[in-house]
Amino acid sequence: MEHFEGRVAVITGGASGIGLGMARAFAGAGMKLVIGDLDDLALAAVDDELTRAGAKVVTRRCDVSQLSDIEALADQAVDTFGGVHVLCNNAGIGIPTPTHKLKLDDWKWIIDVDLWGPIYGVHVFLPLIEEQGEGHINATSSMAGLIAGNMMGAYNVAKHGVVALMATLERDLRGRNSPITASVLCPGPINTNISRHSVAFRPSQTKPKEDGATTGRVASNIQAILDKGMDPDEVGRMVLEAIGSDRFWILTHPRWTKAIQNMLDAMNEDQTLPQA
Repeated sequence: MEHFEGRVAVITGGASGIGLGMARAFAGAGMKLVIGDLDDLALAAVDDELTRAGAKVVTRRCDVSQLSDIEALADQAVDTFGGVHVLCNNAGIGIPTPTHKLKLDDWKWIIDVDLWGPIYGVHVFLPLIEEQGEGHINATSSMAGLIAGNMMGAYNVAKHGVVALMATLERDLRGRNSPITASVLCPGPINTNISRHSVAFRPSQTKPKEDGATTGRVASNIQAILDKGMDPDEVGRMVLEAIGSDRFWILTHPRWTKAIQNMLDAMNEDQTLPQA
């Protein structure tokens, strides 16, 4: 996709973090924006910021685990701007918990948001984008979608699924000569509040009476790493550039792919699983 001026982009989880970085980059390129998020205050803030900067933007509260919310987001995009050219399935959550302690309600919640959200997005928006005769679908996975580290079982499963979804979609699109392209974002540590937001929006029925000390320490350590991570605005610019040049893989920390190579080497040599 070569041109952005006047095109319409839909971003889920677009009111903070990587999604906000995308919104700022896309607005800077002259795109019209439809931003969905669960955080009403953050939605109001991003609406004000981007409108003041001259962008055309509409926002909507959207729970990506609900197909009806994704359909309503699509309806708003079409009703407001007449169509959609770019979709970024970005909304995501994650709670660090050992696999044997992860409640089934948490498994369902995380996979509903992190994997079913992108599935619903592709299902609803692909026909709308193809009507435009050009466009792109991106989804935010993670390096966790390529390397399954410990303590993040449901998140790893969902993010691996997002990589598989987007790789299959891209191959299917090419196989039928569609003008639509696809990509997957696999970020490493980014300075976002995903850990804090995940806790804040965790459904009440899945909240344990008390988290274990180990889990609490791991969560704090993960957030500390994120606090020192890449600026989300830089990630947004990377996504814009990748869409413009039709690149499939968007890697914020490409050196981390060495861990993937180590895993492949061990797979071929002695069929062991090295530490991530």
